[in-house]
Amino acid sequence: MPQSLFKAPHQPLARINTERFQDVVDPVWARIRNEADLAAEREPLLAGFLIGAVLGQGSLEAVIGERIAARLDHAELPGSAIRAAYHEAVSQDRTIAQAVRADIMAVVDRDPATTRALEPVLYFKGFHALQTHRLSHWLWTHSQRDFALYLQSRASSVFAVDIHPAVPVGRGIFLDHATGIVIGATAVIEDDVSILQGVTLGGTGKETGDR
Repeated sequence: MPQSLFKAPHQPLARINTERFQDVVDPVWARIRNEADLAAEREPLLAGFLIGAVLGQGSLEAVIGERIAARLDHAELPGSAIRAAYHEAVSQDRTIAQAVRADIMAVVDRDPATTRALEPVLYFKGFHALQTHRLSHWLWTHSQRDFALYLQSRASSVFAVDIHPAVPVGRGIFLDHATGIVIGATAVIEDDVSILQGVTLGGTGKETGDR
């Protein structure tokens, strides 16, 4: 195959920025951009994807909103609506942005197979399911319960992770592999928790109180 076919996807990167990003204000975002830049140089065929998903975005929040919107996009509810809702949520509640960064570093710190902060952001369905839940929980607490339940259902179909929108979730959460995780409405997830695949949390009936 002609070599030019491998070079073409990487050319737009030069128009954005080929220098290493140094951002002391938001080190997690700076690290992810640096890692995406290196990945685009190392694997030119993925450069277009990396530019669209990371390097062409203006913030980590924009990256997350774009990623979950792309994965949850459906004819019933387009990704653009999910992206807009995520933007509204993070604009009104800065704790979501703080939790996202803690979640990313939780994966890097606890998963021996993960060496880059870029990996959960782009590829890990447990991380995507968790960020979808953060949006659905915000919607649930802002009187948009049908939208929240729709996202729960859609995330369950796409990620095989079922978390009720009512569940409050702390920061620094790691859903490892994630397939088959079910968390019911009465559960509470506090900070710095790791949950492996196939775990069910919640009540078995109509009893009240936290589980």
